[in-house]
Amino acid sequence: MSNILIVDDEKEIADLLEIYLKNDNFNVYKYYSSIEAIQDLEKLNIDLAVLDIMMPDMDGFEFCSKIREKYNFPIIFLTAKVENIDKIKGLTIRADDYVTKPFEPLELVARIKSQLRRYKKYNTINQKQYLIDFKGIVINKDTYEFYFNEEKINLTKTEFEILWILCENRGKVVKSDELFEKVWKEKYFEKDNNTIMVHIRHLREKMKDTSKKPKYIKTIYGVGYKIEE
Repeated sequence: MSNILIVDDEKEIADLLEIYLKNDNFNVYKYYSSIEAIQDLEKLNIDLAVLDIMMPDMDGFEFCSKIREKYNFPIIFLTAKVENIDKIKGLTIRADDYVTKPFEPLELVARIKSQLRRYKKYNTINQKQYLIDFKGIVINKDTYEFYFNEEKINLTKTEFEILWILCENRGKVVKSDELFEKVWKEKYFEKDNNTIMVHIRHLREKMKDTSKKPKYIKTIYGVGYKIEE
């Protein structure tokens, strides 16, 4: 049975969601105060949190940031704030979904189930240091599995190691010589750049990306490659 945390100062909404979740055999911890919830968080063993943003004591954005200091369970914002900038901010601080009020309870329950399935599939205690999950990319160094937008993609060992290094250093440029020496375990020479380029091209093809306007693996000409944070 999964443990769901609900934090919303609108009592009627929190109570309604609790009813729907309990009817679906979830264990629910319900709070009308962010401060009270965060004080109990360590002892609750939460699997997923549903947070309101506009709270009187600590807003949902700050609460989400505090959760992410220690925990990686899914977080869904449930809020009356509908501006795109708020959605972007929520996702930037690593919330997993964003639902606006008024909402359909059954749809929210379905989203909760979807997030839990994904979380339990890709995240175990033993995998944390071997797993990277962002922007639709899930790469597991323990099992050498790569999922892209929830579809399993087969990579060669070399392709996998290149992608892992780029993801591990996302937001930073990985120099060509550094990438080559880490993957091939040999000294880099200028001619080896062609070898890297071939493997990068294959990775882009498998991710349905392009070299002219890449969404994922970007070439920093004369330097190396990077994946944006």
